[in-house]
This record gives sequence, C-alpha cells and structure tokens, in this order.
Amino acid sequence: MIWMTWRQFRAQALACLGVLVLLASYLVVLGWRIHGAYDDTLAHCAARDACSGPLGALADRYSLQTALCGYLLLAVPGAIGVFWGAPLIARELEAGTHRLVWNQSVTRTRWLAVKLALVGLLSVATAGVYSLLLTWATGPVTAVLNNRFEPANFASRDIAPLGYTAFAFVLGAALGLVLRRTVPAMAATLVVFAALQIAVPALIRPHYEAPVRTSVPLTADLIGRLTKVGTYGDIGGLRIPGGPWVIDTSPILDSAGKEVGHTAWFQDCMDHSSLSELPTCLAKGNIHVEIAEQPADRYWAFQYLETALFAALAAALAALALWRIRNHPV
Repeated sequence: MIWMTWRQFRAQALACLGVLVLLASYLVVLGWRIHGAYDDTLAHCAARDACSGPLGALADRYSLQTALCGYLLLAVPGAIGVFWGAPLIARELEAGTHRLVWNQSVTRTRWLAVKLALVGLLSVATAGVYSLLLTWATGPVTAVLNNRFEPANFASRDIAPLGYTAFAFVLGAALGLVLRRTVPAMAATLVVFAALQIAVPALIRPHYEAPVRTSVPLTADLIGRLTKVGTYGDIGGLRIPGGPWVIDTSPILDSAGKEVGHTAWFQDCMDHSSLSELPTCLAKGNIHVEIAEQPADRYWAFQYLETALFAALAAALAALALWRIRNHPV
C-alpha cells in the first residue's frame, strides 16, 4: 500500500523536490551573503553601539529579498493543501480507482490512513526544510530589525509553517473526500485556508495571552521612524525597542492623557514643519501613545501554541475523514 501510494504521488513529489532544491540553493547563497555582510559589518565597528547605522543599512539592503522569501513561504502550506491534499482522494474517487484497491483486501481505513500519513509527512518535511533555511538565511536581518513577532515574519519562520502545512494538507484531503471532485475541493481548500490565515493573526493570535498595556513616550527618533503621522494624531508603523508585537496603538496623547490631534500647537507642527523638522517639533510637546503589546519574550510560547493549534485541527480533520470513510462508504 505504501509503495502504491508512492507510485501515484511520485511525479508531484519529484516536481516539488526540484523546486525545493532551487529554493534551497537560493536561500543558501542568500544566507551566506547576509551572514558574511553581517560579520563584516560587526568587524568594522569599534563597538556594537556604533554599528546601528551600518547594520540598519545592511537590513535595508536585504529587506526586499527576505520579505519576498517570507511571503513565498506563507503561500507554501496553502499550495500543498490545494495541489497535494485536495487531489489526493478526490482524483481517485472521480476515476473510480479506489474500488480496485479496496477489492484487494485493503480496507478503506488503511487506504486513507496510509495516504494521509505518507504524503502528509512529505508535505510537512518540505515546509520544514524551507522554513529552516529561511530562518537561518534571514536571521541577521531579523535580529537587526528585531521584528520576528510581526505577523508575516511569525508565520514564515521557525516551527509555525509545519502546523500550517499539516492542517492545509489534511484539509484538502478531507474536502476531496467530502466533495468527491478535484477542482471544487481545490477551490474550497484555498478559500478555507486563506480565511484562517487572515483570521488567526487578527482575531486569535493576539489573545493567546492577555496583552500588556503600557505607555510609550514619542521621542524625535521614534517619531522619525514612523510610517505615518496622521493629520489628527493617528500614527502607523510604531516599532518599540525590544521587538514586542504592537497590537493596538492609541492616537497621540499629551502628558495629561488627552488627544492632541485637534490642538493648535499640533496643527502648527503639521502645517509648518518640513519632514525633517516634524519629529523634533512634535517631540517638544511631551507626547506619548498608549499601546497593547505582546512582549518579545512570548515569541516561542506563541510559536508552540499556534503550531499545536493547527496540528490539533489537522488531527481532528484526519479523524473525521477516517470516520466518514469507515461509516459512509464512498
């Protein structure tokens, strides 16, 4: 049964292996460049404190490549669910080849279990290799930016992609079993998995533990690194030293805790200051924001929790699929 499953799946597996080898080669080369540049930058700094400028330039130089590789890994679990998981059962049900196997003393449960186990392990291994290489290759850039808790980085590094892949694969296989048609199963897998990938970072991940609420003074340096300062005091792109995940940010507040967006001095800064002068002008107002954050030291706890969540969902779907095929013959 294992050999038969491999023979049916080997064309897809070998094609994926070719793509993985290309990606792995690129990540190894990229990693050598990044690590080499990082070590060279540190070697030419008199002290680590004096390296912030050169290290920031290094991170800027490689930020696009690391971001693109990360976004590609975000798509890998969904692609595995769509192209490996969904056709795995649906294609055999469409063609009727499952009956040939069942008539040769192979039970329905064993037939499905072997397929899920063998191809599922290959799927998780594929995502694991890519995640391992990406985490290593982009490590210095992530360390400089201190942003591994940001949603896109969190979901494309370390062990979280393994949980996503296991779930996406089993989701595709289960939908193929239920829908019995390959194309509808592929479409449904993509929709369900994409919806979860949007919902979990926005609605579930921030609440694995209660967020910490704190006040952050807005210095000129911090204001200068914001991506947005709104006309009436809303801000965007706040990065707190230490690498926490900022979940929610208030509008700019004064020392008394009142919003400054409609005050005369704030509008004067906004209307009459150049981009280079604006941070200094605003910082003179003794301003701050109230934030809700997940501290950086919770990163690994969140990685384990999210991986366990998706692994549990995958196990539940696999159990449901095995129950269905045993109790509702297809």
